[in-house]
Amino acid sequence: MSTYNNPTPNEPQEDEGDSAYPCVLVFNANDPSGAGGITADILSCNSVGAHTLPIVTGCYIKDSAEILSHVAIDSEGVSEQARAVLEDVNVQVFKVGFCGGPEALSVIAEVTADYADLPVIAYMPSLSWWEDDEIEAYWDAFRELILPQTTLLIGNYSTLSRWLLPDWSNARGPTPRDLAKVAGELGVPYTLVTGITPNVQTFENVLCTPYNVLLTEKFERQDAVFTGTGDTLSAVISALISVGCDLEVATKEALHYLDGCLLGGYQPGMGLVLPDRLFWTQSMLGQDEEENSGEGDDAQGEVTSMEDFGLHKITTRH
Repeated sequence: MSTYNNPTPNEPQEDEGDSAYPCVLVFNANDPSGAGGITADILSCNSVGAHTLPIVTGCYIKDSAEILSHVAIDSEGVSEQARAVLEDVNVQVFKVGFCGGPEALSVIAEVTADYADLPVIAYMPSLSWWEDDEIEAYWDAFRELILPQTTLLIGNYSTLSRWLLPDWSNARGPTPRDLAKVAGELGVPYTLVTGITPNVQTFENVLCTPYNVLLTEKFERQDAVFTGTGDTLSAVISALISVGCDLEVATKEALHYLDGCLLGGYQPGMGLVLPDRLFWTQSMLGQDEEENSGEGDDAQGEVTSMEDFGLHKITTRH
């Protein structure tokens, strides 16, 4: 039976000294464009003071505009990667991104079940690039194998609606709590629904349980079309939980971190815009330049660290 307490990560090993970071073990695919996947996980987790343990489940064939296909790593290879590092490193949180197919999901479920005291943050990306039968098989396996162990499920409103409530017939779309109720019946205590569009100017993100709404955050919509936002958000939430934030605080701070990433978004190719996960370093560099040029006397009110963005104090060294 599901419990509705905040997830509690393992304490980092004390014998590692001050240099030890909490660790997030991530199952995800490689994205050669650098937009999402493992790249997003590493940059995002490291930005808020956690160390990423990346378990590669496959590789997208894609550019910055679209996903063309995916090449999966065999399930044995996925399992061996994870178990090798788990025997060596003290992990605080699991994050499950895109895993390639039911076979990989099966071995991932076996791994996370062996470490049942660790929170599992599960992100369901849009799979619209895939064939319908592959999508259904993946959704079914994720529902059966991963959701019963999931602490927090994260997904875009349209993706979660199509997956969890495919037969919804009411003219009014499902609410975030409607989605959380279905997820709760499958064993998930918390659901974060993103990308809800109450109007053309803003979008909402809602964290809820099957019983109540815990947090609602609104942001202004931007003209650009982004890629890699879901992996970024889910990785930062995982990392903030690993460093000791409770779920509501981690979610709120991660959403504001993502907003900063989008405001600083950049376009490395001819496709979509990528979040700048290191946006906060630009203000630090700017202050250094002012101080070096002797113009830093009036800069006391400017943002100089992630704490000024409302984010958890970090200890990442660059």
